[in-house]
Amino acid sequence: MSASRIEATSALGPDEPEPGGGSGAAGGSGPGQEPAAGPGGAGSDLLAALLDGMDAALCAFDADGVITHWNREAERILGWSAEEAVGRTGFAGWAVRTADADEVQGRLMAAMTGEGRQVHEFALLRKDGGRVLVRTQSAGVRGTDGKPAGVYCAFGEVHAQIDLERGIALSEAMFDDAAWGVVLVDVDLRPTVVNAHAARALSAGRTTLLGRPLGELIVQGVDELEGALQHVLAEGALPAPTELWVTLRTAEGERRRCWRSGFLRLASPLAESPVPLGVGWLFRDVTEAKLAEQESSRLRFRSNQLHRASHAAAECEDPMEAAASYLDYALAGFADHALIDVALIDKATGEPGGRLVRAAGTPSGRADGPCLPVAGASLPVRYPAGHPAFQAVERIGAVRASAPAAGPAAAEWAADRQWPESTVHALCTVLRSRGRTLGVVTFLRGPSRSAFERPDAVYAESVAVRVASAVDLAQSLRSGAP
Repeated sequence: MSASRIEATSALGPDEPEPGGGSGAAGGSGPGQEPAAGPGGAGSDLLAALLDGMDAALCAFDADGVITHWNREAERILGWSAEEAVGRTGFAGWAVRTADADEVQGRLMAAMTGEGRQVHEFALLRKDGGRVLVRTQSAGVRGTDGKPAGVYCAFGEVHAQIDLERGIALSEAMFDDAAWGVVLVDVDLRPTVVNAHAARALSAGRTTLLGRPLGELIVQGVDELEGALQHVLAEGALPAPTELWVTLRTAEGERRRCWRSGFLRLASPLAESPVPLGVGWLFRDVTEAKLAEQESSRLRFRSNQLHRASHAAAECEDPMEAAASYLDYALAGFADHALIDVALIDKATGEPGGRLVRAAGTPSGRADGPCLPVAGASLPVRYPAGHPAFQAVERIGAVRASAPAAGPAAAEWAADRQWPESTVHALCTVLRSRGRTLGVVTFLRGPSRSAFERPDAVYAESVAVRVASAVDLAQSLRSGAP
């Protein structure tokens, strides 16, 4: 819209002169008339630029209902140019159906004497004859004398307004009532907005999280999370949700969780080119489901290993070779080393005694290798009193043990127990067959693996039952007993 169509804001008042000395819109300056030269020219240019740069359509009426302002957004929505709109009295006959004109004009002009803004919805006519439903916000304008001087009206298409309101409502709902965590992170990877669900998941308050580095909340897994956030800032949203394992620092101690996360890059809609404002991070806690899935997969794999071990052992002529075969299959994904210590046979009673002899084992060095029988072993293993293997014999069950976290005792822990120096975790399980204790099977893990847990002990006991049967057969064949 040209400056000739824009009067000074005081033009809405019939008694207010233009800055250049001319009369207002209602005082003789008709549509198409150039504003007077002087200071008012620059002011009109500035006002024209401001009105035409607005995202909302805007028109204004003087006290008599004559249109004095009409910006480019109004022209875009209705198709009527400023030259065609400014100077008309109301919308009758061109922008509103004649039957509706009086009601529309009356409701708009009522804002001149009313308080605050008034919101209405009208069906206006486009220049091409089509109809468009608009939502208007109108308010009165007063002159310098304080008397009503006109009305300004900002309007937009209803569907656009509804889309905006729906977007705002969605945002509010996500941050108040969502059943998943929502965190907005700025370009420095610091939380700026956190919803209630995310605050509970992070074990902190909604306001205490703001502006803090993620590393203060997450002990492990923060590198993967920040890497994902940086990737989204640089490249955009990930093609699919990703699962992140993190360890949180809480008042009760460290807590490990799995979050299925999605990331969205946030860009300003007002910038000419996309300028990232940060990342929207949405996540759900799937720890229980993932643990159940992992446990199911682990059980399925271990069951398959036992099945394969049974077939392999059935082809072994030497029972001790079969016992070692069971351990070879059991080691896969379970432990780094395995040992078979059998109890020495008491010559007087013919029954296993309290001393243990190494019968088979994996290489004790760093190199991996199969579990092999020890030929001609007859010397007892120099286990100290209270050794986990002896505890397993006494309890007739499984015993778990782990090295101290740090200090001199940690370096000597494995050597004192006659295990490979890299050992950090151990699991000893008794060998039982025909109501007798035949020895102990020991599984060992290095520092790259986690400590043995109760499900691991159950699996080790299942392996020990098969190993014990093979050891019992080997002893029976050696002694010639049936």
